[in-house]
Order: sequence, then C-alpha cells, then structure tokens
Amino acid sequence: MNLQQLRYLKAIRASNLNISQAAELLHTSQPGISRQVKALEEELGVEIFERAGKHLARITTAGERVFQRVDRILDEIQSIRAEAQEERQPDRGVLGIATTQTQARYVLPSVIQRFREKYPEVQVHLHQGSPAQIADMLKNARVDLAIATEGMELFDEFVMMPCYQWNRCVVVPVGHPLENATLNKLEQVAEYPLLTYVFGFTGRSQLDRAFSEAGLTPRVVFSATDADVIKTYIKLGLGIGIIAHVAFDEEVDRGLVRVDASRLFERGITKIGIRRGFFLKRYHYAFIEAFAPHLTESVVHQSLSSSHEAQRKWLFVDESLPVL
Repeated sequence: MNLQQLRYLKAIRASNLNISQAAELLHTSQPGISRQVKALEEELGVEIFERAGKHLARITTAGERVFQRVDRILDEIQSIRAEAQEERQPDRGVLGIATTQTQARYVLPSVIQRFREKYPEVQVHLHQGSPAQIADMLKNARVDLAIATEGMELFDEFVMMPCYQWNRCVVVPVGHPLENATLNKLEQVAEYPLLTYVFGFTGRSQLDRAFSEAGLTPRVVFSATDADVIKTYIKLGLGIGIIAHVAFDEEVDRGLVRVDASRLFERGITKIGIRRGFFLKRYHYAFIEAFAPHLTESVVHQSLSSSHEAQRKWLFVDESLPVL
C-alpha cells in the first residue's frame, strides 16, 4: 500500500467512479490507475469497488470503510503540509469556499473585501452550488469551508457552526395589492402565482412545509437557484416572489417592493462547515470570525474538539444568533 494508491481512490470517488476522469484529474493514465487499484484490492483481500464489466458500479461496503480511513490519512498528510507552510508563510495560501448564489452575491462580498485587506496574499476561490454539491466539494477536499442554509442532513459528518438567522420576504412589483400589506397569514400570498427557489435551495423545503401545514397548495409557476433571476421574472409580471430577506437590494431592485414575511415562515439558520481533522490556518480562523464574529478561534477549537452530540447541545441557541 502506498500514498499514490490512496490518492487514486480519492480521485475515482471525486470523479463519480469514472476512472478516465480520475486519470485526467491526476494527469496520469487510466490503465495505470486501474492496475494500482486492483493491486491494492489484492493486497487487502477485499474489493473496494463493485464492477459492471469494465466499469466501476459502486463502492462496496468494505470499500466505504476503507474510504473512511483513506480520508483521514490524506487529511492528516494535508494537515502536516499545511502546518509546515503555516510556519514558513503564515499569511499566504488559498482559501476555498463553497456556498450558494445568495451567500456569494449578497452576504460574502463585504466579508471577503475585509478579509482581503487583511490577507492580500491569500487567494480566495469561491464555488457556488446546490446543498448536495456544496457537501460533496467539502467531503472531497475541493474546498476548505462550506457555507450552507439548507439540506443540513447532507452535512452530518462535518463540524457545522451556526452563523446567523435569516428571514424571508415577499417581493412584489410597485403598485401590487400586497405592496403595503402586513402579512400575517399564508392565505394572503397563496392566492397569487409564486416565484421562488428551486427545491433544495435557501430554505425552499421550509417554505413548502409551511404551506403544507397550513393546508394550502402554493401555485409555484417559476423557480430558479438565483434570487436575481427570480426578481427579473417578477418584474415581467409572472407573479410575486418569496426569497431570502437579505437577497433584496433597494438600490438595485427598483420597481420592486420587499414585504416582510417573518410572521409567515420560521427563520432559517446559515452555518459554516469544516471537515473534522482539517488543519485550520490563521487566515481560516480570520475568515470565519469575519463572517460570524461570535465564532472566535477559541469557539471554533471547542467545536472541533466536541463530539457530534455535544456540539449540538453547547454551540449557541437560535435566539442568541444575529438576524440578517
């Protein structure tokens, strides 16, 4: 067994079990990866992958256990390198973040601007995706941090720390009957065609659950992953929108009105996630605290050293989190 074989395994999983893609990712040959994986399976005496002809069909049960240890080994190696680099160049490196469009467009610009002023030698790579894609990027070490608002069941294996609470708003064109309304009941918005996020984005499941519990069926006529796209179609008259409160800019979104909907839907919670065992550099801690000031270095340390259950119990009750 050698480290190259372990890297091959990780690349295969990251490429959805496509060996050709894994070979391209690692700039090597497909036959070479296949031989090394087969040699490792023969050495271990178990099959890591189930095969369908020449293709890999799935990771076996034994393979899943192997991958758990592979992840830990490669994370430790990365941590050793990162710690050494921290000694040599504490203010240099790459910060990879995975998040949604709403976070990238409306919440993170000022945070990243402040961070870059303090750490000008750190490259920031911002990746956008769905909750499943964000979790996958964090799992496969393509990013250092994940910022998520939905699909928290996808992040169970990571350390997830709550950052802030957020509300929804109803967005209507100027002159709409709801423009000056006080929204107390879902019936007030259910009678209009709705535009909102695709399921799995920015609290969409909570929104659907609220309508279901009220015995209402919303008429969702348009959905998208991008709040700006949703607002574009509201302007075209397709209906009214339900988006995150923070995703509305009064200067940019002229012609539209934001109506508070905090009484209609439960607050969402945005969290920042880290892989267990990941070595955090000085600038990682700085970014986390810039994004969520209550997540100081000592708090993050405590969270990383806590068990899953202990982490859920001690780390900030909802009421203590700021609201955006």
